[in-house]
Amino acid sequence: MNFIAKVISFVFHPLLMVTYLFALFALYFPIGLDPLKIETQWSFVLIIFAFTFLLPALNIGLLKLLGTIRSITMQDRRERVLPFTFIAILYVLITYLFYSRTGVSVNDNLFKFLLLGDALVVMAAVVTLFYKVSIHSLAAWGFLGIIVPLNTLSEDGSLFYPSLVAIVITGFIMSSRLLLHVHTTREVMVGSVLGLVTSLIGMSVLF
Repeated sequence: MNFIAKVISFVFHPLLMVTYLFALFALYFPIGLDPLKIETQWSFVLIIFAFTFLLPALNIGLLKLLGTIRSITMQDRRERVLPFTFIAILYVLITYLFYSRTGVSVNDNLFKFLLLGDALVVMAAVVTLFYKVSIHSLAAWGFLGIIVPLNTLSEDGSLFYPSLVAIVITGFIMSSRLLLHVHTTREVMVGSVLGLVTSLIGMSVLF
């Protein structure tokens, strides 16, 4: 069971959630990536994967080699502060570059969803200054807080089944963190509430 829990934790790593969100849009909700043309959406997803997962992952690996952190899992809250701060700055910078260099406007759906991703990462970084929470749970519930409300905007119901699958997966993610004893029940629940509230507030404000 521990092996399965580790696989779930890796496959649904928090840094991958933005990639999964935009990949889901490319498959089922192309308007979420407006103003990108359909033929360029998957290229954008690959770019997002490189900048929001690969680059932060390489940074964490470098910090491990330099001895700044003892483990890439960063069980100690204090070890998380520097990497999480860097990742938050990186996400905000990526959004700014897309805004300033590609002509994406503040009213475009793409920009709004990038902002939501930024908000979740910044929330994770800020709360880590004071308390250790499950970032896996925060990211998973943040994901749900975005796609579930979008069902009201999807006239063909294309996001209904993906939303159900996401809910089930979120349950597996939370269970895996508890099974591996890397978080307490409270840490998982606090992360879940923060992720959901941040996304729901962001969705209500932006849309």
